[in-house]
Amino acid sequence: MKGIELLLAMPVATLAVFLAPGCASTPPASNPGLRAELAPTGTLRVAVFTGNPVLGTRDKASGEVTGTTVTMGRALAARAGVPAKIIEYTAIAKLVEDAKTGEWDIAVVAFDPARRNVVDFAPPHIVVDLTYLVAPGSTIRSVPEADKAGVNIAAARGAATTLYLQRELKQAQVVQAENEPAAFNLIKEGKAQVYAQNRYMLLGLADNLPGARVLEDRFSAAEMSIALPKGRPAALAYVSEFVEQSKKSGTVSRAIETAKLRGVSVAP
Repeated sequence: MKGIELLLAMPVATLAVFLAPGCASTPPASNPGLRAELAPTGTLRVAVFTGNPVLGTRDKASGEVTGTTVTMGRALAARAGVPAKIIEYTAIAKLVEDAKTGEWDIAVVAFDPARRNVVDFAPPHIVVDLTYLVAPGSTIRSVPEADKAGVNIAAARGAATTLYLQRELKQAQVVQAENEPAAFNLIKEGKAQVYAQNRYMLLGLADNLPGARVLEDRFSAAEMSIALPKGRPAALAYVSEFVEQSKKSGTVSRAIETAKLRGVSVAP
């Protein structure tokens, strides 16, 4: 189990935090050192990206932020014995950047190696296909067909899709927008022929754009993981164990069901 491997890799002084009496598989949340690292302000600050419904949404009527990140964040805070504070982000690049200054304690983002210089990742708990929505009238029928000269692919700045495509595309051009709605608008404005995101999000957008299609194949899969600002090894081990137990107990699957997510599954 990844959480246990992290414990074994820790220095003795850090590992001692987890070996208090009564600890079996989960570190003691009551340990002051652990709680100070997990929630240094005394409150677990949960960053929620509401630009991706797989991670979170803001209810237009009530203004409440909900979703899988909120569910997981509140469950983690309850287990650790601290209150939770939900912090909304509408731009993923800003969320990741704020990890550098410790503006939040945990977030959920898609795993990407390029983010490892800013955050540390717990094991993934949600998996969703990454694919394309193609504009009305487009002749593109598969992922390989989109990687052609003259094809503009819309994506949000700092998104996992953007990071991946910048590494992998051979001929098509990534056109970056400041956030997900702006990226989708590039399709509607005719400035891009393809929009890259997760399948769940694209299916919902296609429903509201007559003639748009979501491709059947995928270019990758996004593994959604709890991320922590770097330099918190005790908190990372605790969160990693929490994630593994949440997958086994059904907490993650219930979060997906409550959010009514199509094409989303619990990570193995």
